[in-house]
Amino acid sequence: MTTMPAMHAAVHILKDEGVDVAFGCPGAAILPLYQALEAVGGIEHLIVRHEAGATHMADGWARTNGRPGVAIATSGPGGTNFVTGLYTAFADSVPMVCITGQAVSSKLHQEAFQAVDIVEIVRPVTKRAVQVKEAAQIPWAFREAFRTAREGRPGPVLIDIPVDVARREIRYDPALDTRLPVPVVAPHPPRVEAALDLLLAAERPLVLAGGGVILSGAADELRELVEFLGVPFQVTLMGKGAVEDDHELHMGTTGIQTSQRYANASFLESDFVLAVGARFGDRHTGADLSVYRGRRSFVHVDVDPSQLGKVFEPDLGVVSDAKLFLAALLAAAKARRPAGAGHGAAHAAGHGAQHDTRRGAWATRCRELKRTLTRREDFATVPVKAPRVYKEINEIFGADTWFVTAIGLYQIWGGQHQKAHRPRHYQVCGQAGPLGWEVPAAIGVKKALQGMGRGAEEVVGVVGDYGFQFTVEELAVAAQYDVPFVLIMLNNAYLGLIRQASAGYGMNYQVDVHYDERGTDHVKLMEAYGCSGRRVTDPGEIRPAIEWARKEAVATSRPVLVEVMIEREADTPHGPDIDAVRESEPVPEF
Repeated sequence: MTTMPAMHAAVHILKDEGVDVAFGCPGAAILPLYQALEAVGGIEHLIVRHEAGATHMADGWARTNGRPGVAIATSGPGGTNFVTGLYTAFADSVPMVCITGQAVSSKLHQEAFQAVDIVEIVRPVTKRAVQVKEAAQIPWAFREAFRTAREGRPGPVLIDIPVDVARREIRYDPALDTRLPVPVVAPHPPRVEAALDLLLAAERPLVLAGGGVILSGAADELRELVEFLGVPFQVTLMGKGAVEDDHELHMGTTGIQTSQRYANASFLESDFVLAVGARFGDRHTGADLSVYRGRRSFVHVDVDPSQLGKVFEPDLGVVSDAKLFLAALLAAAKARRPAGAGHGAAHAAGHGAQHDTRRGAWATRCRELKRTLTRREDFATVPVKAPRVYKEINEIFGADTWFVTAIGLYQIWGGQHQKAHRPRHYQVCGQAGPLGWEVPAAIGVKKALQGMGRGAEEVVGVVGDYGFQFTVEELAVAAQYDVPFVLIMLNNAYLGLIRQASAGYGMNYQVDVHYDERGTDHVKLMEAYGCSGRRVTDPGEIRPAIEWARKEAVATSRPVLVEVMIEREADTPHGPDIDAVRESEPVPEF
């Protein structure tokens, strides 16, 4: 067997696992890995300005190409700065391998400089966290990390390596090594048949596609199933983009915040829900589960058995990969089709014409709800109303544009108004909701696209003024490494979401970040990092500014900002439950 430094073996494994770029911040305890990255070559490295940025970049990279992203940090605060990014990836099922350096093994019990038990710190927000104590275990620790990150419900893994272990040599031959197999969970056939029975017996069925549909690459199977059966479908926030929003059977997103009026209405009228790869998050269900559950029946399909029954007990639970389940369900539905029958709900065998007619009427009813239960976007007033920004976004950008957005009122407006057309093209930190996610995530998305030979495709980050400043330092990374994208900021100089929530406490306290005439000049901030931007105050200026930004990003190969000054105290429509969403503006009447 070939003898080589242990960290050289680690780099060979990273390359074999499909890693072409890593994001990190070097420090003394992780230098053996950096030495190996230089010596072995083949992996680009971007120096971040904060370790949280590294995890968010790896996150965006992974969400784009489906492979585990890699973030690297040194010991002590380097590792602890990973926690938010690990939590974000864990919550949203994003595969990631994070590598931390550690103090010398013999000093770990002596409170040595920057020695902290990072494994125990991150254990609750990782699928696996391990400290390697023997150099000979490094190849297997890395192989198992990638398998764990990818299998079942994807998620992050952390490997902690004491610097003395990292310096050793081991026996390793890359030519004799390969990836560990990743098992895929197939559905139990009787449960597939039982799920189909319930679906076909329903008069007003809905299919609910969660993020698991996108993660498993099941968009085509979802489309074919709903079209074959003629069944309306919805998506969760994490499932947005699984099938284009404009599909005639697409009934939007039910929820108490990121939802459409027609989505909540159609859900409340349904009598059956087939939920695939969804976890019934509280922003989807609302606080009162009796409203969400109603008298409708549920089938819950998830690759993670622990998700079944976690929020409420479904009528039927199925443990399966989303893609394999939808394919099996479609095959079962086709097998019941009478010989010579065409596609569509009217030809699903085993159920009478009366049921078929009712399902057809249900699809028609859903389309009518989608046509009539809308919200305004064509505002021409000054200051700008946020929905107008999303109207421009929808009209300007094509279906192949990649969007990233994080948490705040703008996430809610985006979920309500922005259209998505492709799987993985609408990326949002759904459960953890860390402020500042977008800028580093956009860097990760763009680097992934470049690695896939699709670097010309546009990346757009939709941001708020407050969260933007949490990781604004990562603009330097984009400028240094020529990573272009467009940023569209909705600036109300407020902690807008918290201001709206504060109203329930009868206060408006410590949520206003406005000062001087307009507060922070974000255009000058962009310029300080070698980037560019424009500020917009009139709705008529939005489109020209965005078109300029698109061209400027290509010309400069750097991020470009369009800062839109919106109403300072605008609210989003939301409420405690899906039958009690309060509208913030008059709605169109038909």
